[in-house]
Amino acid sequence: MNVIRISTLGVPSDYKSSLVPAICHHLGYQIEWVEPKKCDLMIIGSFHNLGKKKLAWCPKPLRPLVTSLNDGIQSLASLASTSHKQPLILFQTGENLRHDFVSNDYALTFDLGVPAPHHFRMPYWMEVADWSAQGVTGNTNPRYGKLLDINRLLQPLGKDFLMRPQKAAIFASHLREPRGTLLNAVKSQIEVVEFGKSFNPLIKNHSESGLIKFDELQAFAFNLCPENGMHPGYYSEKIPEAFMAGCLPITWADENVKVDFNPQAFINLAPMSADHFAELGQILHSQSRLAQYAEQPLLLQKPSLDPLKSYLKNIIQTALS
Repeated sequence: MNVIRISTLGVPSDYKSSLVPAICHHLGYQIEWVEPKKCDLMIIGSFHNLGKKKLAWCPKPLRPLVTSLNDGIQSLASLASTSHKQPLILFQTGENLRHDFVSNDYALTFDLGVPAPHHFRMPYWMEVADWSAQGVTGNTNPRYGKLLDINRLLQPLGKDFLMRPQKAAIFASHLREPRGTLLNAVKSQIEVVEFGKSFNPLIKNHSESGLIKFDELQAFAFNLCPENGMHPGYYSEKIPEAFMAGCLPITWADENVKVDFNPQAFINLAPMSADHFAELGQILHSQSRLAQYAEQPLLLQKPSLDPLKSYLKNIIQTALS
């Protein structure tokens, strides 16, 4: 098996069990995790080289963690500067950041419509999907309790959610706008049960909350799951996790969400903003309208990992050449 020496800066602590390393193994490469000055490929994540202005994107409750992480990153970066070999740089983000957030040779981001040939769009929901049918294993989704089942997302939601208590769950570590406004809009129509650090100060962070999202959602017909921000292509794991748990997702995303998901399979609050969410009540209190959602699958076609495999194979071959 060929060896690729990889170093990381500013990636999540569980990065080694994420999708990109899993694909590298699938392609026949053994990863040797090394210090920056010894690597062939440097993977830079969302938390690299964060100044005060760049930190503004990050929710306030998470900023102390990010700042602490950044201190460690700076020391690693100084080691990288002593390297005699310039590694190939891949910027990968699971946050709402642009492909040029840091200088790079290649980038994996959410962004739609980027003409750069070295950019590849990989929304975060792909990270936590089960790709074993396509030969890729090893990625995990511990907070949710399981990987997303592609075949389940290709099927209609089904009417079981209509038999559940007609209330919504929200999982949140912060209530930065528009979350607060959206939460109040839904609360004005139905009961909302709140989970997460925003509502329980005893929770240290969402990774150590003790909550398994899939299990908790079984008691709800709806999951209020707005995205953290709005940008073309920025659609995370929130909508498919709600759908897979048998809930009707209530989200907030721009119209390009149709690139990933069937817009008839969830409630999107964004287009309702102009009339102060008046339509929301008409939907939530109408069994006939809710039944229409039950007939819709979230995915309209089966996604393939082949383009991403080809992209990563090219990066590895270039890094080793």
